[in-house]
Amino acid sequence: MESAVTPEVPVFLVAPFVLLLTAIALGPLWFADWWGKHYAKVAAGLAAFVAAVYFIALREPARVIETAEQYFSFIALVGSLFVVSGGIHITVKGEATPLANVVFLFIGALAANLLGTTGASMLLIRPWLRMNKYRVTAHHVVFFIFIVSNVGGSLTPVGDPPLFLGYLMGVPFWWTARHCLPMWCAGVGVLLAMFYCVDQKNHLSVPAAVRREKTAHETWRFEGLHNLCFLAIILVATTLNHPPFLREFLMLAAAAGSWFTTPKAVHESNHFNWAPVKEVAILFIGIFGTMIPALDWLQANATRLHDPNPGLFYFGSGTLSSVLDNAPTYLCFLKAAIGRFVDPAAVARVHADHQSLTLNQIQISYFLGDVKLKAYLLAISVGSVFFGANTYIGNGPNFLVKAIADHQKVHTPTFLNYVVKYTLPFMLPMVLVVWFLFFRA
Repeated sequence: MESAVTPEVPVFLVAPFVLLLTAIALGPLWFADWWGKHYAKVAAGLAAFVAAVYFIALREPARVIETAEQYFSFIALVGSLFVVSGGIHITVKGEATPLANVVFLFIGALAANLLGTTGASMLLIRPWLRMNKYRVTAHHVVFFIFIVSNVGGSLTPVGDPPLFLGYLMGVPFWWTARHCLPMWCAGVGVLLAMFYCVDQKNHLSVPAAVRREKTAHETWRFEGLHNLCFLAIILVATTLNHPPFLREFLMLAAAAGSWFTTPKAVHESNHFNWAPVKEVAILFIGIFGTMIPALDWLQANATRLHDPNPGLFYFGSGTLSSVLDNAPTYLCFLKAAIGRFVDPAAVARVHADHQSLTLNQIQISYFLGDVKLKAYLLAISVGSVFFGANTYIGNGPNFLVKAIADHQKVHTPTFLNYVVKYTLPFMLPMVLVVWFLFFRA
């Protein structure tokens, strides 16, 4: 169900979302024991408050129902990929040198465009942690999130949800790959170079003799590869929109098939348990629920921009994608650009002459056919995907990767440390380089 009109939202309704973000950032740092026991109540309580306001005061139940459907689709995808990837065990051979790690992350960035950032993250995070197990630390987890869970998936609509929304609106499938490739090369290249420098220092901290001794007995081994069939089912299901809930049914059926056909020994080798996906499911109930007013306010006010350049759309969609779900943020800024640059009367005339085309397809065609407008579509696409790496909640797989690493006793930074120690010194220079090269004009 989709609400036809964005309701007028008072700014104070954004407060629950801000409170939840603050709690996620500071809770584990300042009152970890209390937060660990009560975070579910906080997330659900704030989401319930916003839902009640929309149902009772604003009389907009459709917005809550629409968001509930989006949450169900999100958790069906994340949960099914978590289960299926947990049934695939990959044992690596030898020590993970900085160069080997760079190659792995580059392959992961390519895989993100075929499996989606969530699929690639769930499939590769456990092998990544294992191949670095003798020296794994926070930067391994964070750069995996940067590259595999976010920036890598900017070449195809399969790669990240915002690009899939663009595809549904009329952006040709391969348009993103052709036009975003220079930004992808710059973003991934800069991050891989930064990672190599950081990882080289970490690698040298472990004596070579110790590394050889600890890895001499290891061999390549793959178990549970039948789960690749279930993974393929999930990926095909993501392209289905009709009939309602068929997509989610296929995802959950694939997860069930994987769970009951995978030997227990494989799950044990992966240290599989339900805690990571449970934590993500609970926190994102709060995030999805409380972000409704923030997205509605954004959509209602984004069209007030005066003479914006592509850089404004790049940083605007990107900054908000750091803390909001990047798919609806992409949609809000795309609608704002359409409202700012596309003449509704001209669209109506074309639609009258070409009934086979949807209004969305006609509007998108204006951006595809104009060199200047194309820059705005590129800016929104790249900003929404790249900036999703800036926080744990910027993109769905981010928090799940952290949760898996936490439950395997790998040190990961807190929400604030993630931003201060990694986003600002590494992601910020990268997004500035991409802006300077492609969007500053």
